[in-house]
Amino acid sequence: MRRLLVPVLLLMLALSTCESSVLQDTCKSVAAGHKYVTYNDCIKAFQADSASATAADARGLAAIAARIAEKAANATSARIAALRAAEKDARRQDRLGVCAEVYSDAVDQLGEAAEDIARGGDEATQDAVTQLSAALDAPGTCEDAFGEADDASPLAPEDAEFAKLATIALAVAASLSPPPSTPATMD
Repeated sequence: MRRLLVPVLLLMLALSTCESSVLQDTCKSVAAGHKYVTYNDCIKAFQADSASATAADARGLAAIAARIAEKAANATSARIAALRAAEKDARRQDRLGVCAEVYSDAVDQLGEAAEDIARGGDEATQDAVTQLSAALDAPGTCEDAFGEADDASPLAPEDAEFAKLATIALAVAASLSPPPSTPATMD
C-alpha cells in the first residue's frame, strides 16, 4: 500500500505544479516587462477569477484578464455615476463626465477584446491588443481631466488599479501574437 501511495502523491504534486505554472510563468513575464506591475500584483489580479488557476494556456489567461479588467471598469463606472449624482459643482461634473465617457468606452473595448481573444487567430488577437490598448487610455484621460483643472481626482485609486489590470490584460494578450513582420528588402 505504501509503495502505491508515494507515486500517487508525486503525480498529484506534479499535476498541481503544472497547472499553476501557466499562471506563474505568465505573471513572471508580465512583471519582467512592466515596472509598475509586480509579480504579486499579477497573481493577485488573477485571484479575482478562480478559473485562472486552471487556465490551460496564456490565451485562456488573456481572456480572463480582459474580463477582470472589464469588471473593474464597470465598478469604476458605477462609482463615477454615484459621484456625478452627488456633485453640485458643474465643472467637476464635467470632469466626471469625461471619466464616465472613457470608462464606458473601456467597458465596450474590454468586452470586444475578450471575445477576440476567445475567437483566436492572429488577426483576432491583434484586434484584441488594439482594444486593450485603447481601454488602457481611460485612467490617464480621467486623471488628466482633473489635473488640467488643478483639481484632485476622486478616482485616483480606481484609476491606478484599473491601469494595472488593463496593463496585465494587454501584456498577456500581446504575448499571444507574433511580432509584426517587416517587409523584405531587396539588396
